[in-house]
Amino acid sequence: MTTTREGTCCAEMAMVCLTDFEEYAKEHLSKATWDYYAAGADECCTRDDNLLAYKRIRLRPRILRDVSVSDTRTTVQGTEISFPVGIAPTAFHCLAWHEGEMATARATEAVNTCYITSTYSTCSVEEIAAAAPNGYRWFQLYVYRDRKLSESIIHRVEALGYKALVLTVDVPYTGKRRNDIRNQFKLPPHLKVKNFDGVFQEATGPAGEEYGVPANTLDPSISWKDVYWLQSLTRLPIIIKGILTKEDAELAVEHGVQGIIVSNHGGRQLDGGPATIDALSEIVDTVQGRIEVYLDGGVRTGSDVLKAVALGAKCVFIGRPAVWGLAYKGEEGLKEVLHILNDEFRLSMALSGCRNVAEINRNLIQFSKL
Repeated sequence: MTTTREGTCCAEMAMVCLTDFEEYAKEHLSKATWDYYAAGADECCTRDDNLLAYKRIRLRPRILRDVSVSDTRTTVQGTEISFPVGIAPTAFHCLAWHEGEMATARATEAVNTCYITSTYSTCSVEEIAAAAPNGYRWFQLYVYRDRKLSESIIHRVEALGYKALVLTVDVPYTGKRRNDIRNQFKLPPHLKVKNFDGVFQEATGPAGEEYGVPANTLDPSISWKDVYWLQSLTRLPIIIKGILTKEDAELAVEHGVQGIIVSNHGGRQLDGGPATIDALSEIVDTVQGRIEVYLDGGVRTGSDVLKAVALGAKCVFIGRPAVWGLAYKGEEGLKEVLHILNDEFRLSMALSGCRNVAEINRNLIQFSKL
C-alpha cells in the first residue's frame, strides 16, 4: 500500500504488462527525457510500424501436445540465457534512474540474460562490469572519426570480460528526431557520457554538442572494410546491428561476422524503412543458419517474442521497455519487466503447443495473412 499526499491509502498500481510501465514512465519522467526515449525519426512511421507489424502476424497453435513442463532457455553465441530476450543498447539510463546502467546490469545478471551496453552510457564500462561481475554482457560500438577512441574502448571492454562487440552500422549521421530539436535536448550537467569522461573536455566545436558528445564525432565514411579493421583489433565475436536487407545480410556473412541484429534503431534513423519483424524472414532465409540472427524493435509481449523466434530470430532485444522498467523502480522495475515478458512467452509457447524453444518454428506462423 502507498499513501497519497491527501493521506488516503491506495493499492500500489499492479504492473501487469509492459504498457503499464510505459504509462508510468510517461507520467513520471520529465517531458524532455520522455520525448528523448520515445522519439522516432521524422513522422515516426517506422517506429510505430515496428509495433503494428506484430499485430498483423497470426499464429497457428497446435493442441494436445502435453505442455505440462516447459523450458524457455536458449543460447546466444554459445552461452545459455534464461529466455530469448536480452537488453538492447540504449543511451543515458541515469536519466531514468539514478543508478542508471549499473541497475540494468544487476537486473540482467539476476535474470540471467544478455545485456548489450551502449557506448552512450551514463556509467562507464568499468562501473557496469563491477556492478554485476557475473553478468553476460556485449558492448555496442560506434566507429568514430578518431579511430583511437574506438580502439581504446574495445581494449577496455575486452579486458573487462565483455563477450562480443555489437557494431551499430545505421548511424553514419543521426536521424532527425523532431522533439529533441524542439526541446533542444541536452544531458543535464550532472550526467555525462562516462566512457569518454575527459576525452571531449573543451572539445565541443562550432557545431555544438549532440547527445552528450561534440557533433560530427561519428565517422560517416564507415564501410565494410572497417569490419576487417575491427577483426584485426580484437578476438571478440563481432555482431552487426542495423541490417534490414538480404543483400547486406549476405555481405555480413561474407565478411566473417558472428551475428546480425535486424534493427532499424527503434525507428530513430531512417523513417520509411521496414518494421524489423517484416525484414526478418528474408535475412534468415539468406543466412541459412551460417550465423545467428537476432532482432530488436517493437517487442512488447511474450507472443511478440514467440513470433520473432518462430520466424528465425535466435533472440530478441528490448530497448524502450528496459528504460520504462528503470523509471518505475530501477533494478527491481527492470527485473519485473523481464519476468513479465518471460511469463508471457512461456504461456504463449504452451498455448501454441511448444514445450521448449527448439520446438518453435515457422509452422507456427500463418503466412497467408502476412
